[in-house]
Amino acid sequence: MNNQLTVKNVFIVDDHPMVRERLAELINREEDLTVCGEAEDRPEALEKILKIKPYLVLLDFTLKSSQGIDLIKDLRAAAPDVRLLVVSMHDELIYAERCLRAGAHGYITKQEASRHVMQAIRQVLAGDLYVSAEVSKRMLERSLGVPPGRRTDSAISNLTDRELQVFELIGQGWSTRQIAKSLSIDSKTIDTYRARVKEKLGLKTSAELLQHAIVWTHEAERGG
Repeated sequence: MNNQLTVKNVFIVDDHPMVRERLAELINREEDLTVCGEAEDRPEALEKILKIKPYLVLLDFTLKSSQGIDLIKDLRAAAPDVRLLVVSMHDELIYAERCLRAGAHGYITKQEASRHVMQAIRQVLAGDLYVSAEVSKRMLERSLGVPPGRRTDSAISNLTDRELQVFELIGQGWSTRQIAKSLSIDSKTIDTYRARVKEKLGLKTSAELLQHAIVWTHEAERGG
């Protein structure tokens, strides 16, 4: 009888070395799990993951020069069998559903990761989805037609992934030209996104958009 333990490979994508180190330490304590590689940005991650083909990828929502949601979509197309768990500092009530819709199998905040990341990993590896009880409740309420508790949450939820990305970069102080270069699209398209965001959020001027974006981004980085 063969009792040999099957070890599953886990790949970590995060632009903070200390976060990668902490997650790797937790994972490598498990007898049946091992960290097989790391990356800090989308191009490096995509190249390495397609070569290594891990069982599971842990990735942050915000990466250098891009967002994790773009990497999720890339991997869903190029490596559909890989399980994806997002570990992020961002407000889960806004970002978790977006990540799941893009193809992730779970979402956990960095604040909760030290206590619950192994539970999340086990659940995702078992073929299930992992989200917090609060996100589960919100998703159930939305499916039943219950309106969100905060008007701002409702308005932000109406933004597309790209509109939200532009909105966040505005809040980080990026100019239209910088955003266009980062996203590899022209400035006129960014102006269109800006106009759509203003309309959806009920904002009239660029100054109002900038102020709202700064406040929102600051709150999102603090975990809502």
